[in-house]
Amino acid sequence: MTEHLKEFIRAVPDFPKKGIMFRDITTLIGSGEKFKSVIDELVKRYEKSNIDYIVSIESRGFIFGSVLAYVLGCGFIPVRKKGKLPCDTYEVSYGLEYGTDILTIHKDAFQKGKRVLLLDDLLATGGTTRAGIELVNKLGGKIVEAVFVIELEFLKGREKIKDVPVFSLVKYDKE
Repeated sequence: MTEHLKEFIRAVPDFPKKGIMFRDITTLIGSGEKFKSVIDELVKRYEKSNIDYIVSIESRGFIFGSVLAYVLGCGFIPVRKKGKLPCDTYEVSYGLEYGTDILTIHKDAFQKGKRVLLLDDLLATGGTTRAGIELVNKLGGKIVEAVFVIELEFLKGREKIKDVPVFSLVKYDKE
């Protein structure tokens, strides 16, 4: 298991606002050895899954998603906040543990029926992931799994995404 990675994930209290314990991956990706071990674990899990595209959510998801797409030899699709993608997009509003926002994906990002791995750095309340799932569904993609480096189990984000298999490398059962 990858629970040993916890020691490389910094806990930052009261960020981005009071009462939030932010799990900072910069200390994890700052270690070449640990960053490589995360990617190696994901490659091992998905190398035989015939993934067509990795869809990653802005912005920390891009760090892991783009590298994994490169190693697996599949496409990489960014999901961005409203106003960041230059062509026609679908958009979905979602809630965060500290506000709301809108995510978008290009309408021509991939063709219907493609096998998609939805990847983000963190599963918290599930709002961001739910929005990502809705965007992939608008394009007719088949989500193989939603994968996260970190899952904050105590926030029960999985409950919002029961229709998609979920895998997390590191889990926190309390703040």
